[in-house]
Amino acid sequence: MEVLPFTHTDLDALQELQPAGWDNITPAFNFYLGSNFCFPVKIVVNGKVIGTGVSIIHDDVAWLAHIIVHADYRNKGIGKHITQYLIDRIPVKCKTIYLIATDLGEPVYKKLGFVTETDYAFYKDGSFGTDITLSSNILPFKEEYLNQLLAIDKEASGENREMHLKEYLQGSFVLIENNKVKAYYLPEFGNGLIIGIDTVAGIELMKLRSKKYYYFILPADNKAATDCLIKHNYVHFRTAKRMILGTNRPWQPMNMYNRISGQIG
Repeated sequence: MEVLPFTHTDLDALQELQPAGWDNITPAFNFYLGSNFCFPVKIVVNGKVIGTGVSIIHDDVAWLAHIIVHADYRNKGIGKHITQYLIDRIPVKCKTIYLIATDLGEPVYKKLGFVTETDYAFYKDGSFGTDITLSSNILPFKEEYLNQLLAIDKEASGENREMHLKEYLQGSFVLIENNKVKAYYLPEFGNGLIIGIDTVAGIELMKLRSKKYYYFILPADNKAATDCLIKHNYVHFRTAKRMILGTNRPWQPMNMYNRISGQIG
């Protein structure tokens, strides 16, 4: 068994690794291969790619993602081997490592010292109505809002995600009250990120997001948002665990009205 860098020539192998119920994993690996802060690897047995894993470095925080083992090779310790390999190569400056765990992966990560920080709840197939009236305070993003947007994102996430956010500001929205950013929405970033420091503002942007997406994924800690989804007939269909290894960092899950994705938070 070898662990080697994942390359563009390995993309076709992802078809056999695609987990049931997951979104297509190929776009994510294209993203990894095109970045300078993502480090995807493959696990090879007898010339065949039978597993993958990725480390993603955000300044002094790391995320692990797409730790996948081919169904024919599970229960052989390969998932644990991949995870430990990635951990061992995280830069020393990263004192905190995060990942999102499925039910299948959680026991593996617990053995390596990860603990559950919170649950992410998945909802789908509801509706805010066919004729949604949106707040007039929702405005297209302008550069003058950038510093406020970055500040509320750092408060919510506990991370410096500026390098990611700046790539997706075109076509994004903010909700402004008294010249202050209360919430923002990046439609094209992952699953459509929404961060807000005000409940009403966050829910207004959820309404806007519902025009593009049929589902929401957010921390169960955001009770106001989950209650709103239930009220509008969204159905809870899955839970995933956000797990952490290393130093705890302050973050505000109740300020997250939709996450980015499983590999970036």
